[in-house]
Amino acid sequence: MASSTQGRTGGGGVIRTTLKWVFRGVLLVALIVTLALLFVFRGALYNRFVAFPQQEAAWKTIRQNRIPVPFLTKWKEYKGAIHNHSEISHDSEVPFEHILKTMKDTGRDFIIMSDHCQEGDNNLYGLQWKGLHEGVLFIQGFETQAGFMPVGLPEGTVLSCEEDPEILAGKLEEAGGTVFIIHAEQKRPWHLSQISAMEIYNIHPDFMEELKGKRLLRLVTNVLVNLRAYPDHCFRLSFDPPVKVLNTWDDLNISRDIGGFGGNDTHQNVGVYGIYQADGSLRLRHAEGKDIKTYPLNFLTRGLLRLFCGPLEPGKEAFRLQIDPYERMTRHVCTHVLANDLTEEEILGAIMDGRAFVGFDMIADSSGFVWMAKGPSGQAVMGESIPLSPGLKLVGAAPHVCRFIVKRHGQEVYRSEGASMEFVPDQPGKYRVEAELRILDEWVPWVYANPVEITAAGG
Repeated sequence: MASSTQGRTGGGGVIRTTLKWVFRGVLLVALIVTLALLFVFRGALYNRFVAFPQQEAAWKTIRQNRIPVPFLTKWKEYKGAIHNHSEISHDSEVPFEHILKTMKDTGRDFIIMSDHCQEGDNNLYGLQWKGLHEGVLFIQGFETQAGFMPVGLPEGTVLSCEEDPEILAGKLEEAGGTVFIIHAEQKRPWHLSQISAMEIYNIHPDFMEELKGKRLLRLVTNVLVNLRAYPDHCFRLSFDPPVKVLNTWDDLNISRDIGGFGGNDTHQNVGVYGIYQADGSLRLRHAEGKDIKTYPLNFLTRGLLRLFCGPLEPGKEAFRLQIDPYERMTRHVCTHVLANDLTEEEILGAIMDGRAFVGFDMIADSSGFVWMAKGPSGQAVMGESIPLSPGLKLVGAAPHVCRFIVKRHGQEVYRSEGASMEFVPDQPGKYRVEAELRILDEWVPWVYANPVEITAAGG
């Protein structure tokens, strides 16, 4: 009897010991996985609990301390979004009604479209909205080869997507239009005289850089951890100053007059969404309009979907994970234009002349920013010219305290901090200014203004 009891006890002891070590092994694996996840997500977690809350507080403080700008010009200021896509493009689903609502919600006065050119000869300029719609000016434009964004063309213009750039530029000129260049970070036919303006910033090359190496990991982890709580700050992670494009612009403007504008490149196509189906399944779609897969749902998964996404209605979106909604892309960067009236002719003319500045208004509204030359003979705003003379000064003013950096032909000649600045130029040239905001001990680009040209005395 004793021997039998000892055998049973010994067997139970082995089982208990085995279970103990299995439990310890599971805990060890869980600990290792947890530590690994903490290591991988350490940057995103730091942003979630430290960096982004501090940035948000800094942005809020800047916005609350807006300063009246003391200088006035004869022009009216209009705010717009340039380089935007709609459901006409193959990689966007956004209808014009939604675009109009976004422009009104974000306080934009005009929008210049740039839907992707379609194959063959197309009556492209009959597809988009045109003119004023509920106070918002829609200007037609398309994205064609060689980075062309033809604008200013009459209704009913037919274009060929495969046309040689030089031939196309000639046809556009004959039709009364002009060429704006987009994606200026790529190789472009800069020698063409029909080019009148160019994109000096575009979010797309920034975002593409995020898809490489460690930056991709940073993007993914921050989207997972921070997109819901801090969407704007998460989006701004991809921003890099467009140094190469600005250098190209400066070099071109030494001998030419090419206006600079900001490119929103809005598609609303970086994301996924799910549509609940009448048969109880979930259809997963890419945000640019392509089906990914349809997943059958059971009692448990359908319940979880309701728990996290709310009531399910057949044919309606159950959820959407969207990095680049139209509204956020529009707020990210804004082109401020100085013109007489809100008409297509006035807005395009101002951009071509360079009476514009680019503001990263997601951080703080740059409306009212001034960059001009003042002297005894009068004044000239960006995009205008004035002769060098005794008493002539370059003047900058901003609605927020910032750092002004003055550049002549791309070379820095002066910098100062404050809400306004003055600089006395001693030689002719094209002088532009950049403004930066101080955020958490770092100077962050905020405004890129077109140059004022100072001509030789008596010129």
